[in-house]
Amino acid sequence: MNIYDIAQRSGVSIATVSRVMNGSPNVSAATREKVMAVIEAEDYIPNAFARGLNLNSMKIIGILCTDIADTFYAKAVSLVEGLLRRYGFDALLCCTGNDLEDKKKYLELLLAKRVDAVILIGSAFKEDVDNSHIESAAKQVPVIIINGLVELPGTYCVTCDEQSAVAQNVALLSRQKHREILYLYDILTYSGSSKLSGYRAGMKQCGLPVDESLIVQVPKSVDEVKRRVISLLESGVSFSAVMASEDLLAIGAMKALQECGLSMPVIGFNNSILSECCSPSLTSVDNMLDTLCPAAISMLTGILEGKSVPQKMVISATLVQRDTFRADRQ
Repeated sequence: MNIYDIAQRSGVSIATVSRVMNGSPNVSAATREKVMAVIEAEDYIPNAFARGLNLNSMKIIGILCTDIADTFYAKAVSLVEGLLRRYGFDALLCCTGNDLEDKKKYLELLLAKRVDAVILIGSAFKEDVDNSHIESAAKQVPVIIINGLVELPGTYCVTCDEQSAVAQNVALLSRQKHREILYLYDILTYSGSSKLSGYRAGMKQCGLPVDESLIVQVPKSVDEVKRRVISLLESGVSFSAVMASEDLLAIGAMKALQECGLSMPVIGFNNSILSECCSPSLTSVDNMLDTLCPAAISMLTGILEGKSVPQKMVISATLVQRDTFRADRQ
């Protein structure tokens, strides 16, 4: 069945069927009832694309993330998709990887699907040199960025103050007399750079020297991190506490310390399910996805309803203390 068949069987014009389907008040009750009877009898489902063209809304939101296998992205996508569903939106997800050309390709794909808006999850979508593809997209539909910051017209960002969170953790460790703090990170996205800046700032604020040998870039692999930390210890690099830009890296460090028979504070980041499942349980920074995602969807619905919304919202992180570090221990 299509709209032409519905019109023919109802004895009305195609335009009248369209008005009935779109809830137009310019249709008599009798005509509406007649058309709806045919629609219901035939179990007619209007083509979403055609309906979207008519209503100027597809009720579809595009979502981009780099890697759905990552626990942070997986949780964020799950939260966002569930929230969108409550507001009557469908979601179209693309996992881009970190290659810029792939990011551009999938962004163009979503725009070609006539999505009502695009949500970028994570700071990996901010490029060091060229963000013109995001700027171009934002001229067509609203672009919402969760836990990332790209300040362009038409972009709206909800982000966590991760820099301050890391600096505060350095201060907590410093108060427990830890002067040499190993910092592990994988890639320097906007988020990664903010965390590293927080580490450097925290060390300086506490009057501690920033030892570049204690700032170590590692692959995103538990086994690789474990090997690297053991290598550092064997080479004589001294430290009394560990901080990491992600929980997975912190767990790799924990395994290295366990193998070497060492015990010291370890703090991860993201407060992922990994932090609860490992043994000992991992103290980790919660970057508040449970708050960021609802705030982003609230911002999005406000934009689509024509309301005035802020282009940037910053939320504070929280340290969830578990076995590997407690701030009240002396």
